[in-house]
Amino acid sequence: MRRSGPRIHTAKTYGKDYEKIVRAFKAGKKGATPADIVAATGLPLNTVRELVPKAADEFSGRLEVTESGEILYSFPKGFNSRYRGLVPFCRRFFDKFIRGSIVTAAFLFKLWIMLMLLGYFVLFMAIALASLFLSAAASSSNNRSRRGGNMYFSMGIFNLIIRLWFYSELTRSFNSGYRQGRVKQRSKPLHRAIFSFVFGDGDPNARWEEQEKKAFIAFLQEHRGVISLPEFMAITGLKPDEAETEITSFCVEFNGSPEATEDGTVVYRFDEILLRSNPTNPRQEKKDGPPMLLKTLGAFSSNPEKMNWWFSLINGVNFLFGAYFLYNAATIGHGILGKGAGIYWFVYTFIYSFTNPLPIIFGFLGIVPLAFSILFWLIPLFRRSALKKKNEKIRFENFRRFSFSKIWTSPLAIKKTDLKPVYREAGPRNLKEAQDKIIKEMGSYVMPEVTLDEAKNEVYSFADLDREKRALEKYRASINPEDSLLGKTVFDSGIDSADY
Repeated sequence: MRRSGPRIHTAKTYGKDYEKIVRAFKAGKKGATPADIVAATGLPLNTVRELVPKAADEFSGRLEVTESGEILYSFPKGFNSRYRGLVPFCRRFFDKFIRGSIVTAAFLFKLWIMLMLLGYFVLFMAIALASLFLSAAASSSNNRSRRGGNMYFSMGIFNLIIRLWFYSELTRSFNSGYRQGRVKQRSKPLHRAIFSFVFGDGDPNARWEEQEKKAFIAFLQEHRGVISLPEFMAITGLKPDEAETEITSFCVEFNGSPEATEDGTVVYRFDEILLRSNPTNPRQEKKDGPPMLLKTLGAFSSNPEKMNWWFSLINGVNFLFGAYFLYNAATIGHGILGKGAGIYWFVYTFIYSFTNPLPIIFGFLGIVPLAFSILFWLIPLFRRSALKKKNEKIRFENFRRFSFSKIWTSPLAIKKTDLKPVYREAGPRNLKEAQDKIIKEMGSYVMPEVTLDEAKNEVYSFADLDREKRALEKYRASINPEDSLLGKTVFDSGIDSADY
């Protein structure tokens, strides 16, 4: 199951009648029909038909169709509630706690990263510039060769600062916008650009569940409020067993109910979804298959490549300075004043006037920025690897939607070569393996007949799926679309009833 859903209040919402129905199901060993529940509880048939799908959702019920066309509800997994009891409560509590902790930790971690990256870079640049001016002021007391080496290194740092300020993409982030030619473009704030490089820009499919439900409802409204399980599989990209559980949840959420056609095919009917103020014109009802709904592939970062390169460069500067101070603190240590390297000697003598410099240089200027720089590179590296796997999973889910829709459209003559998507988002890297998996998954729902064509290619014929499709079309045709019309207004709270 992918969703936790808003259905966690079963007993309080549905009351004593619901509890009677649950007890009646528990008393039956091989399942029960709505009529069995009516006989066991004495409740009205309409009440039973309304509450039975809710019990099936809460306790992961299974739907079976008898030879007479009646729907039989069974509970092979027992009566462990998905929403009530200690275990579901603890699961919801820890889910909320973990999500809240992750959000808080992520915020603090992002703040720490920004301060570390820019803070240490500014600190090291300040140290380098101070060393440059000190070297220039003390040029008369130093020998020419040493002064040249220190001056060359410090001038290189100064040159780097100038290039960063005037030529990089970074400084543009300090402004609300900048002009390129005549077009004014807005760039994201610098801290968001840093977060984008390290953590990415969030899940592009964060609102997927909402989009999926809208597509589901739109499909119902265009197909007389009736949907089959294969059509639902094509919309959601779920395997048959997952789709069966999920559509039961949708029945609870949108007040739908399973029905059996004349030949025993199970369809799902959502009459109340059709009661709209602007119903679909019967002549404009769509006869095609489920909509092609595709998830978006994740991007590593929304930053320009040049900007990410500059972030890496800044982090590299911090890494080199951290390694420099750590190395000198470990090899030279206290040494003899004036015998160490230029910048190290400058920092050492400055701190020496206040306290023991070695622990500060070793830890604060050495280990901390060095460890941070490694972490700053590792997070995007691991994230890139995880993103690659996640995108491959998205590709296969999209491929499953495409393939199930393709099979449902032409169930009697399907070749694996027919399952070749034209969308980049639905193209798994190992297409042959994905095609084999799709055929097996659909085969777990209806067993295909396999033949060979003239070119010795396997052709799959899902005859039972074709029969289900024809039965569904006949069932839809039997529904009068005018039943979903609201009719004229007979009462308006803003108008006196005498006006009618």
